[in-house]
Amino acid sequence: MGACPVDHGMSARTFSVTWDYLCPFARNAHEHLVAALDDGAPWDVTFTPFSLMQSHIEEGDIPVWEQERKVRGLLALEAGVVARDKFPERFRTAHIALFAARHDDGKEIGDPGVVREALQSAGIPPDEVFDEIAKGWPLDTIRVEHEKAASDYEVFGVPTFVVGGDAVFARLMTRPRGDAAKARATIERIVDLAAEHPELNELKHTKIPR
Repeated sequence: MGACPVDHGMSARTFSVTWDYLCPFARNAHEHLVAALDDGAPWDVTFTPFSLMQSHIEEGDIPVWEQERKVRGLLALEAGVVARDKFPERFRTAHIALFAARHDDGKEIGDPGVVREALQSAGIPPDEVFDEIAKGWPLDTIRVEHEKAASDYEVFGVPTFVVGGDAVFARLMTRPRGDAAKARATIERIVDLAAEHPELNELKHTKIPR
């Protein structure tokens, strides 16, 4: 806090990115995003919760936010929303810790103990987060932001980047692994394509390098 962002010559951007801790591709993208932001990338980024379980329900089924039993992924999303809105200075650390709990450690992020451990590791008091979750507003926030993304931009998954009036789903296969320059270049490439090249609708390699 207080330090001036380091500008390595890349342009400032305003965009949003969806997330759900269940998705490994969201983990990859958000690791790049956080690594670049922590390195001083001059972006104004909105982190938007999006429930993959809700996006996959059948027509006529009860929405996940109205179901009596909390569906897979929602508890961690609620914790992420509380961290984002109530502990913004620690959010990015908690964000990555929750992804790591699921994808690096193979833990069940529907387990309150797992979520508490991730929050604690980020310096966020778990009891305060769970008190906020009990009030109900984090789930309401997820519903509102999910439904807005789906209705305004036809978002169907994570990570989806919304840049101006365009939304693009991006499936990244790599992680930054401490390389902030790579992270920044990766995110800039996606955002530039979304903003400057709407004619490119889909680009997909036929084979994945091993």
